[in-house]
Amino acid sequence: MKNKLLLGLFALSLLACNQGKKPIDKITRMKYPDTRKDSTTDQYFGKTIADPYRWLENDTSAETKAWVIAENKVTQNYLNQIPYRADIKKRLTEIWNYPKESAPMKVGEYYFFGKNNGLQNQSVWYIKKGLEGKEEVFLDPNKLTTDGTAAVSLLGFSHDKKYVAYSIAQAGSDWSSIYVMDIATKAKLSDELKWTKFSGAAWKGDGFYYSRFDAPAKGTDLSATNKFQKIYYHKLGAQQKDDQLIFEDKTNPNLYFGADVTEDERFLIISASAGTSGNALYYQDLKEVNNKILPLVKGYDHNHDIIDNNGDQLLLYTDLDAEHKRVVLIDPKNPDPKNWKKIIPESELPLEAVSSGGGFLWASYLKDASTHIVQFALNGAKIGEVKLPEIGTAVGFGGYKEDKEFFYTFTNFTTPGTIYRYDIAKATSSLYKKSELKLNTDNYETSQVFYPSKDGTKVPMFIVHKKGIKLDGNNPVYLYAYGGFQVSLTPSFSLSRMLFLEKGGIYVQPSLRGGSEYGEAWHRNGMLAKKQNVFDDFIAAAEYLVKEKYTNPAKIAISGGSNGGLLVGACMTQRPELFKVALPAVGVLDMLRYHKFTVGWGWAVEYGTSDKKEDFDYLIKYSPLHNVKPGVNYPATLITTADHDDRVVPAHSFKFAATLQEKYKGENPILIRIETKAGHGAGKPTTKLIGEAADVWSFVFQNLGMNW
Repeated sequence: MKNKLLLGLFALSLLACNQGKKPIDKITRMKYPDTRKDSTTDQYFGKTIADPYRWLENDTSAETKAWVIAENKVTQNYLNQIPYRADIKKRLTEIWNYPKESAPMKVGEYYFFGKNNGLQNQSVWYIKKGLEGKEEVFLDPNKLTTDGTAAVSLLGFSHDKKYVAYSIAQAGSDWSSIYVMDIATKAKLSDELKWTKFSGAAWKGDGFYYSRFDAPAKGTDLSATNKFQKIYYHKLGAQQKDDQLIFEDKTNPNLYFGADVTEDERFLIISASAGTSGNALYYQDLKEVNNKILPLVKGYDHNHDIIDNNGDQLLLYTDLDAEHKRVVLIDPKNPDPKNWKKIIPESELPLEAVSSGGGFLWASYLKDASTHIVQFALNGAKIGEVKLPEIGTAVGFGGYKEDKEFFYTFTNFTTPGTIYRYDIAKATSSLYKKSELKLNTDNYETSQVFYPSKDGTKVPMFIVHKKGIKLDGNNPVYLYAYGGFQVSLTPSFSLSRMLFLEKGGIYVQPSLRGGSEYGEAWHRNGMLAKKQNVFDDFIAAAEYLVKEKYTNPAKIAISGGSNGGLLVGACMTQRPELFKVALPAVGVLDMLRYHKFTVGWGWAVEYGTSDKKEDFDYLIKYSPLHNVKPGVNYPATLITTADHDDRVVPAHSFKFAATLQEKYKGENPILIRIETKAGHGAGKPTTKLIGEAADVWSFVFQNLGMNW
């Protein structure tokens, strides 16, 4: 399955300049806006739950827009008083300004890669003919808008390597439109496919399969629920209204559908999922025109992915009867699991991903949250392990069958993204491109500890700091995690964190339950009724750091985004005395209504919903919005969100901010920063990334009492 181009740019942020400025003792805050309350209530299984800020869910109303302006004014007034805020932003702009490049991907005789000359709002797609060929601009997203808020993704290449389908998303929204370009001539074709979301482009012949929703009602495109996703086939040159409907389910509106085609164009594979984990698979043998789409793997209780085909049979990556996942060979004409042939058996290490390339399988395992790559033959014979530069994260293994080499990116907490060229025949890596970052990271060290959570479970945690740091209980700590949706947090580099480390801070990243660092059991022990385990793991991490004299509660900032924003919101309301600063970003904060907006229904498999009593009974206990209490000294809080976030709608953050400002009467600031023309995070332009990073770090330094 090669019609996917995952070329990421390096994680970036800022580096400090030593101006010697100190945080000021007290900042004069403007009065918080008077946020109107109404009498809205809901009944949940005999309990009345008030929702006085329900009106803030209407993101297009004049009243909500006025509230956003008023809140941003309060936040900017506070930030403007921090003496080194301008210095941070200036230095951030300086340090950001160096060339960044992604690993190249070979497509026929061409190589594609992303590149940013330093401060471009969006990375530019480049192409060159041959590895030593002349670099030419292929697609420049910066020319699509004046403010750099259009993001371009390459979705899939035609099997003859002649065309590429790409998407454009505007202002951070998940909605996108799909277009097609001739690779050799760089000519944009007439094709335009609207209202696509979470879609690839799976090519077959002179067209491709893609996923789309029906167009939402006017004015509701950023908040209305998206239902009945469908698979269509688009033939080049046709109008979208003439696209052929390939697959749908009229009985179940809450299903995601994704399409893929094997590299030889033999099989169409359709994945149907009821949420963010668990899926069923269907297939169509494209060898004959009239072949039907048939079930391949049933149910939504397990995770399955077709890697590619091997002749008439299909290579399946699955966790059925294998919590750490395995690879099997399926005869689609006899797909019952009892007939599956073992290719790569389940290991003690969780199998994070498997791809094909060069006629082999490349298995990426996690070993205590770090990458471990093993090469296998298509029949499952182990060829050998790929030696990586050191402990860290490596991505990019795999390619086309005919490839003799490919390029991968390696990173860890003190190594910026570095590109290596891997020779398949020689089984060797050679340095291809190293970051030009002018920063010495040799003075820092990373350790991994295992601490006990509340129930005794041992949780791994990375700790990064300057060499020779004193464990006197007074170091500032930035504690970041996610804990959900099978997302594994592995070592990665961030200039933003280097600023914090340079000023004596300690960066800490625990691998909470809910991720897949230790397989599906680790995930399931942090979801649904067991979600509290995730919060307990995070709280226990802070307690461990205090106990071991790394820090104290007055020096701890906690941070997380999306599901990680939920993590921060839950922990700051459960243990407010344990943290000094809380940074919930684009968070899921109203656990009773999250499923009523855009694609929130897809998270029900992870969280459960308030529509079921057994789910409501545990959701109400940790929902951040519903656990804010008067008279409690909450941490200094900076909530961040964006007006075009149609993944986790900003109403979560709006209502949480209004409730905290209403009920908290202490000295710590409770602020919300609402970015305009931005979304959940993907595709955010450099200017907005710099501005947000400068504001967040200014807030952290001020409230942890750190000198600039």
